Amino acid sequence: MRGIVCEEIGRFRLRDDLPEPEPGPGEAVVRIRRVGICGTDMHAFRGNQPFFEYPRILGHELAGVIERIGANDAGLREGDQVAVIPYLHCGTCVACRRGRTNCCAGLRVLGVHADGGMRERIAVPVTHLIRTDGLTLDETALLEPLAIGAHAVRRSGVGPGDTALVIGAGPIGLGVAAFAKLAGARVIAMDLNGGRLAFCRSWAGADDAVDAGDRPAERIAELTDGEYATVVFDATGSARSMADALGYLAHGGTLVYVGLVKSDIRFPHPEFHKRETTLMGSRNATREDFARVLEAVRSGAVDAERLITHRAKFDDMIGVFGDWLNPESGVIKAMTEWP
Repeated sequence: MRGIVCEEIGRFRLRDDLPEPEPGPGEAVVRIRRVGICGTDMHAFRGNQPFFEYPRILGHELAGVIERIGANDAGLREGDQVAVIPYLHCGTCVACRRGRTNCCAGLRVLGVHADGGMRERIAVPVTHLIRTDGLTLDETALLEPLAIGAHAVRRSGVGPGDTALVIGAGPIGLGVAAFAKLAGARVIAMDLNGGRLAFCRSWAGADDAVDAGDRPAERIAELTDGEYATVVFDATGSARSMADALGYLAHGGTLVYVGLVKSDIRFPHPEFHKRETTLMGSRNATREDFARVLEAVRSGAVDAERLITHRAKFDDMIGVFGDWLNPESGVIKAMTEWP
């Protein structure tokens, strides 16, 4: 079987001798047709991804077709087009027992803690497959990154009457902005990249945009009559940005860390305390979030395919991956296509 392995920092290898998947009880074999490239893949390639070991087959934004499956309660059949929920939870820990499968104590994420989908076929628990009738393969692969944003929005409780500041207009931040807007909030996008800010306005419907390099605190104060944002989402993966985010938060507000950084975060406790800040981490997503995104894409409320700016065939991915790492390439979402 063919696949691409990240053998060490900065090096991919195309292999044609990978073992075929052997499905265990309750698992199906899925032929992969699309793999979205995300920040996790780029961080892993660069050596900046926490909880990561080499060699590893990357890929967790997956769309495919079921090739082998047994009897199952979900009614899934061979030939069904499916999205993969890549978060493999134990089902028995304290988080899983409370329905918080996205932060399972023993969580294994495909493409991070376990080999992912950058290969022809993969065995996946049937419980982690979602039939995507009416969606394209591209839309199917994009359910996962959009679900991360949808989960952060749902967790925050943001809604009508709130001002949501979304810091970081990459794919995850864009998803946060889109679902915060759908929840009824006023959305302010903030980034260093003017092109991404413009895209966030046109695609996610952000009401305002702030250049993170040009007096952002003053600009946010101007836009909110000095009250700042009632909910701040940081989707940058930057320790400095995550520390500075507290300074943009209204009194009584909620700060949500959506991005992940491999370092400590420091901010002044008096500023945290006087706001009576609610601080949240938002990790991954649940099946409920995938269902929310599926309906939003299917109804046309979210134009998922417009996120895709760059594409490559499977055989060409290694050669262009370095270009995708370059901010000047203008990548928002890159998609790898499999035969």
